[in-house]
Amino acid sequence: MGIVYVPYHHDERQPDSSIPVRSGAPIYPVTPALTEGDLVHRLTALFADVAREVEADVKRGSTPVVLSGDCLVSMGVLTGLQSAGIDPAVVWFDAHGDVHTLESSSSGYLGGMSLRFLLGANYELFGEKLGFRPLPENRAVLVDARDLDPAEAEYLRTSQVKRCPVGNVELPDGPLIVHVDADVIDAGEVPRLRFPVGNGPAKAAVLEALRAIRATGQVVAMDIACPWDPADELESARAELVGELIG
Repeated sequence: MGIVYVPYHHDERQPDSSIPVRSGAPIYPVTPALTEGDLVHRLTALFADVAREVEADVKRGSTPVVLSGDCLVSMGVLTGLQSAGIDPAVVWFDAHGDVHTLESSSSGYLGGMSLRFLLGANYELFGEKLGFRPLPENRAVLVDARDLDPAEAEYLRTSQVKRCPVGNVELPDGPLIVHVDADVIDAGEVPRLRFPVGNGPAKAAVLEALRAIRATGQVVAMDIACPWDPADELESARAELVGELIG
């Protein structure tokens, strides 16, 4: 296992204490300055760097674990795996759907489009530049997603994306990216989330589901998003959670 460390929320560099890592695994930081161009230009450069590190870790015979501050980094993970010759499906643990598009989102928050980008929506924005092949809808499993906007619910009603509860995750065949947004855990157990959602599964249930998925041997990369506000007083608790999610 190699840890690709990406301490950004979108293009904003987060303090290292925000996503603390206490692991004996090799760590490969991705920390470019991101000073040029608009937001899309900066993010594309960041995700291209992530893709190179993911590809390199796969070619070392490792299973990369990508740690970041938001879900958009998943595009770099997919790009890197495909560049390494792997054609994965994705299992997406999240309190939210992340299946908005530029057209459906009322806020314009790009993080809320992360999974839909992987499926090819607004492909010209990032996909064409990064060169990843969009995933077919039937190669995506959305786990929990208890907080959906109406446009997301309507899309999922008619799409081939499979939805599952944390306690009964149905896996597609073949290699898997397992994406985990920490907010899939009930907000009462994860303080200072940027977009907290209550009435969710307990941490123990999420960890049990992840252990079961790892045990299949299908996981080729993990992508863990920690979208929370920096808080030095929570560093120890966050390090423990990150370690548990890494497994």
